[in-house]
Amino acid sequence: MTDEIDAWFATAGPREGDLRGVDALVQAAAPGIDRQLVPVGSGQMLGYGLMPYRPKSAKETTMWPLIALAPQKRHLSLYVSAVVDGQYLAESRAAELGQVSCGKSCIRFASLDRVDTVALDRLLRDAVATTRAGGNDYSAS
Repeated sequence: MTDEIDAWFATAGPREGDLRGVDALVQAAAPGIDRQLVPVGSGQMLGYGLMPYRPKSAKETTMWPLIALAPQKRHLSLYVSAVVDGQYLAESRAAELGQVSCGKSCIRFASLDRVDTVALDRLLRDAVATTRAGGNDYSAS
C-alpha cells in the first residue's frame, strides 16, 4: 500500500510537496489513523479513518473517510467529514484556517504555506476525537 500511496503523491507533480506536508500534518494530528487510497469518480484521493456513512438518498451504509486529501487542477482539497452540534467543523472554523476557501466539509488552498497549520492541526484533532467519542453526526454509526 505504501508504494501505491507514494505513486499517488508522485502523480501530483509540483503539488507533491504540499500533499506530503498535509499528509504529515494529518498523521501527526491523528497518530495511528488508517490511511488508504479511496476511489472517487475516475480518480483517487488519500483517505484517513474510514467510518460508516449513509447519505440521505442512499438505502445502504458505506465506508467513507473522516479525512481525505485530493489534488485538484488549481488547488488542494482537504475534506473533513465531521459535523458537531449541527455544524460542519471545516465550515465553522474557516476564518481561523488562513488563506483558504471552505465549503461544508472541504478546505481548499493553493499551497500549504497559506494555511494556518496550528488551527488546521486543532481542527483535525477535534474531528478525530469527536468521531472516536461517537459525537460526529456525519457518521452513520
